[in-house]
Amino acid sequence: MMESSKRPIILRMITVMNKWLIGVFLVFITVSIMMPGVCFCQEMSNYELMQELKTLKDKIRILEEKLNKQEKVSKQEISKEVPTGFEGQGLPERVRRIEEKMEQKGVLAKWADKITLSGLIEAEACYEDYDYDDPTIKDEDSSDITLATVELGVDVDIIKHVKGHVLFLWEEDDTEPVDVDEGFITLDGEDVVPLYLNVGKLYVPFGNFESHFISDPLTLELGETRESALTVGCVNEWMDVSVSAFNGDIDETGEDNHIESFVAGASFSVPEELISNFGITGGLSYISNIADSDNLQDAIDADVGVKDYVGGFNAFLSISFMDKFFLECEYLGALDEFEPGELSFDGGKEFQPETWNLELAYAATDRLEVAVKYEGGDDLGDFLPEDQYGAAVTYGLFENTSLALEYLHGKFENDDERDLITTQLAVEF
Repeated sequence: MMESSKRPIILRMITVMNKWLIGVFLVFITVSIMMPGVCFCQEMSNYELMQELKTLKDKIRILEEKLNKQEKVSKQEISKEVPTGFEGQGLPERVRRIEEKMEQKGVLAKWADKITLSGLIEAEACYEDYDYDDPTIKDEDSSDITLATVELGVDVDIIKHVKGHVLFLWEEDDTEPVDVDEGFITLDGEDVVPLYLNVGKLYVPFGNFESHFISDPLTLELGETRESALTVGCVNEWMDVSVSAFNGDIDETGEDNHIESFVAGASFSVPEELISNFGITGGLSYISNIADSDNLQDAIDADVGVKDYVGGFNAFLSISFMDKFFLECEYLGALDEFEPGELSFDGGKEFQPETWNLELAYAATDRLEVAVKYEGGDDLGDFLPEDQYGAAVTYGLFENTSLALEYLHGKFENDDERDLITTQLAVEF
């Protein structure tokens, strides 16, 4: 700023010097003309001398005009470099204005550090061959290419102990337009107390659903539950214990709509420093109304509801060794029977749906993983396969970019069979 203030002084000095040089040059010419000893003066007439003097005056006038124009342009350039509103202000006021702008930029930078963006894009191509046990029904096969999943997550550390999370989800043919899949506020004790509270739209902690396959495990298909809920928990390096409460979409017949559904769960992990090369996590959870799960509620008439709430139970165990060998075991099912006709796939009988999943995976290299599975269940009708097995191969093409191929063969309770081949290109960030 000091450098800019000096430039007008320098320009004025240059202007004065130029005018002084022009004056000296004019005096020199005039004296030379008037000197009697100079030969060209003696040879020129008075008229010629007057003409020559007039020509010199015109040249000096032109030079002065050019010099004035140059001075005006220089002043305009300097005025552009000075921020608007700074002219006529004292030094303290200018410093204050600059500090305010720097503080505003600092606030934006601080918020940028508090916000974390994450996302997932999955494109899939699949082929399905469905064989009906009933000979009167024609077998079907189909294939398709879909943008299966687009997720964008925003996590914000608002202040200490307060966080916000929003997850936008788009699934072709399922969530169009974009759906707010999750959106909740977290209050946590961090280094003060090991407690936390989540409130908003979230997946209640019922089930684990860990898998090395493209397709979701049957346990997730039966039990995953997303609700507007409040979750209170206690967490440390050994355990995570929580209780959630929500108002479900499926109520008991004739009862009023209240917050009366809940989930209680606990998961336990063995710290890595306690058992080297092993990772062990297991847990149990209970839901008071399994009919509120995302898929089961579609099989129930919400206007009619259920005669009595049917609870659900989940247990899982996840083991890894040297980050190369993986074992996933999980069970999820209803603890009692639904009344005949309450489930659209029960065939008019009492049904107590349950599922289980068993997977083994091996990371042959840092990029290549192969996995096999066997899963199934009972009282699933044509809703989910009663028995299903398959294999999957996943290869990391680049960092956070993977290509996977999966084959599954499933058999339903009514003896229908299905073969499913899926390939997926996924990018995660």
